[in-house]
Amino acid sequence: MGKVYLTGAGPGDIELLTLKAAKVIKKADVVIYDRLANPEILKMCKDGCEFLYVGKEDGKHILPQDKINEVIYQSALKYDIVVRLKGGDPFVFGRGGEEGIYLKKKGIEFEVIPGITSAISVPAYAGIPVTHRGISASFRVVTGHEAPNKETSQIPWENFKTDDTIVFLMGLHNLENISKKLIEIGKPKDFPVAVISRGTSKEQKTIIGTLENITYLAKGLKTPALIVVGKVVELRDSLKWFKT
Repeated sequence: MGKVYLTGAGPGDIELLTLKAAKVIKKADVVIYDRLANPEILKMCKDGCEFLYVGKEDGKHILPQDKINEVIYQSALKYDIVVRLKGGDPFVFGRGGEEGIYLKKKGIEFEVIPGITSAISVPAYAGIPVTHRGISASFRVVTGHEAPNKETSQIPWENFKTDDTIVFLMGLHNLENISKKLIEIGKPKDFPVAVISRGTSKEQKTIIGTLENITYLAKGLKTPALIVVGKVVELRDSLKWFKT
């Protein structure tokens, strides 16, 4: 049996890949990767390394998660070093926990290599700090993929009344619902919002608006994209540094 490395690929900029991740990628016998991992990373692999794509396109999985779990397991039976390469960090909405639990049940040794999550790095590349003294003492990272009007929503919307920064991942298609929900719980209509598309890449694009108009302003943006809600958005003019 081989060993599986649940590896974070970082947010897109290949230079944000960690040294530990690069080290194991260069030794990998097989890399099982998703859409959000920078494909340039695969060029680091040794000759003969096998590549298995299990990404998600336009809301559709090439393979459902249970099948991906099995692909990882079967690869561990065949190869010595298996890298499961995931965009961002494996445990921040990356379903790495599910994969690790599955491997544990199957008796497969695994290791988690954290990656730089887009939740902090993408706003940073847009000149937006998720915390700032006197403005925001904390931040929340929330899935934007869940419909806010679901009766069984796990998102604690009532807890979002404070001025803490809120970062929604994978929420572009739910932007209108997210904005409406935040206004419903008492956020001002003119509360600052940023939507950042393809962050940390040469195609990065940042749109600044308010809860009232951001849906209109962000039309046409490409995924992956994240949403930053908070007064820290107003610091962008002073901290904008990344040129695309």
